[in-house]
Amino acid sequence: MLELFGSGLVTLWLNMAGLKTTGVDTAQLMAWRGVPLFALSSATDPAAEIAMRQYLKGLSAKGAVTASQGVWLQSGAVTLANHQGTIPIPAASLTKIATSVAALETWGPAHQFETLIGATGPIKNGVLQGDLVITGSGDPFFVWEEAIAVGNALNKRGIRQVNGNLVIVGNFYMNYQSNPVLAGQMLKAAFNPRSWPRDAQYLYNLMPPGTPKPQIAIAGGVKVLTLPSPVSQIDFGGFPKQILLLRHHSMSLAHILKEMNIYSNNEMAEMLSNSLGGASVVAQLGAKSAGVPQQEIQLINGSGLGVENRISPRAVCGMLMAMERYLQPHSLTVADLFPVAGRDRRGTMAYRKLPPGTIIKTGTLREVSALAGVVPTRDRGPVWFAIINKGGNVDNFRTQQDIIVQKLVKQWGMAPTLPVALAPSPGTSDAPKHLGEPTRNEIISGVQVQF
Repeated sequence: MLELFGSGLVTLWLNMAGLKTTGVDTAQLMAWRGVPLFALSSATDPAAEIAMRQYLKGLSAKGAVTASQGVWLQSGAVTLANHQGTIPIPAASLTKIATSVAALETWGPAHQFETLIGATGPIKNGVLQGDLVITGSGDPFFVWEEAIAVGNALNKRGIRQVNGNLVIVGNFYMNYQSNPVLAGQMLKAAFNPRSWPRDAQYLYNLMPPGTPKPQIAIAGGVKVLTLPSPVSQIDFGGFPKQILLLRHHSMSLAHILKEMNIYSNNEMAEMLSNSLGGASVVAQLGAKSAGVPQQEIQLINGSGLGVENRISPRAVCGMLMAMERYLQPHSLTVADLFPVAGRDRRGTMAYRKLPPGTIIKTGTLREVSALAGVVPTRDRGPVWFAIINKGGNVDNFRTQQDIIVQKLVKQWGMAPTLPVALAPSPGTSDAPKHLGEPTRNEIISGVQVQF
């Protein structure tokens, strides 16, 4: 049975992915699927090696230290080029690749974060006679549009005024603000158009025509409750029970990760990392998924801010390939989680000159520039790459990264059509069209919650 799987099904799977298997040993194919990356073939491609050496020579001529640069190119089970590829070096926002794979493997791409809205008193004549309680679960993409939709749902629930406070419980974030008091103040403002700042009004104008403006005036202030453990011991200061009014569901995790990676949003990455258990958990899950030794992924946070975040180029490619395999049964691809050249023109894709169809993640610190992803080629199939530069001019690093990818595509040719495993899934778009989608607010009637 093992031999049948190795000689037939793996080859078929790779061909479906667009990777040519002619001349590739069956043992290598089996290794790609089951053996850690450090046990795969170390054979290299002459064209890739020449291009890499020229690339490093050019950086050296500009003053960059060759030993501080990391390069890893891989096609299926074959290493095409390697310079310092197994050495963990400052990876900047390539760290978000680790955060992405850890989130996927923990929750799955369809996961939605829930925000619960409850009341501590009855609703009479449009007035909530008590506090409005917001219980968050770590949604990193709760922004103005989402808050406006929640306010409209509460209006439908019959609330126009709140004579108590807005109470924040749990991990509630808004507009990438993790401070619960500040997040609560923005939510309070979102419920009352008279309090809208300019950016809230601007984003409201981009929502579907006819979207109502919520009308909820909250008399009290913003209060934060910290939940002790166990939760059953909590003292709510006079209101141990809530009436659940509304359950808000976030966008899917896949959409959240796409937005995080397009804009390389540090706050979103930190929120996800914290929900996962912190940087050490992210690093462990990342190394396991990539099939590399733990020392190749060393993290202090989930965003990549700080040179203490170190990842080897090999580990970066391994995590991207792990996501590609993980997403297939869900009818998704890495193009649904990361920006695509020629299709996504927002955020970190601006001003990059990469072959169309290249799926990428960028990373930048003061003296660090990184580029990783996969490019579909004609002769080599999908080529996974990670280029991490340190110690020179960041703008020059970016330019040279784009040039070496272009050279490799010129050498191997561009795939005439995108492999199924790399093409954006049908129905996805280059921007989320449903921020503030009212159907993600579930109105609840008469459900009492005891903490």
